[in-house]
Amino acid sequence: MSYKKHIVKILKIEQITHDVRRITVQKPKDYKFVPGQATEVSVNKSGWENKKRPFTFTCLNESPFLEFTIKSYKERNGVTNQIGKLKVGDSLIIRDVWGAINYTGPGVFIAGGAGITPFLAIFRQLRKEGKTKGNTLIFSNKTEKDIILKEELEKMLKNSCIFVLTREKNKIYENTRINKEYLKKTIKDFNQKFYICGPKQMVKDIKGYLEELNVKSESLVWEK
Repeated sequence: MSYKKHIVKILKIEQITHDVRRITVQKPKDYKFVPGQATEVSVNKSGWENKKRPFTFTCLNESPFLEFTIKSYKERNGVTNQIGKLKVGDSLIIRDVWGAINYTGPGVFIAGGAGITPFLAIFRQLRKEGKTKGNTLIFSNKTEKDIILKEELEKMLKNSCIFVLTREKNKIYENTRINKEYLKKTIKDFNQKFYICGPKQMVKDIKGYLEELNVKSESLVWEK
């Protein structure tokens, strides 16, 4: 992977949830990506230029701008916290495109928290092409207020959009973790593709559950 740097100005900032913001930035000339891919981002500020974190593009490749949907972790005092302090007119440093979560056909998408971000661009591209049918999303969050872009996801995926909460009991959503028993109960066909993104331990656990349920290794897509 090469590390050519691009300094991009922030054009727009929108609050999505209590701790997630949509950041729209300039798009460098001839900069291209495939939905699901990411780049390493730094804050263009003294002392932060070389502190990199990976963020997924959540816009379409054809958009005249780049968009990131970023969750801030204030308690860590790291890059996301610094990004959370930025304003329109400030700038970020982005690098070349990378990523392994590419759409290769209909399947089940399993996301935890900010792990939904690579799937956003994929779903938006599928919606544009009229190809969302046959895809299911299982999206796990701590509480209802943590769900990122709930209305848009429901609009794109209709009844194939399932939300579960791990730290809040709610009459609308199941209060559960995505474990082997939940997968057996919820998924009827394990002979399809599975896309997984979320915290490292969650991805490792779910990948293990699916393998135990005889999902073929070539049918599993995750960020390696």
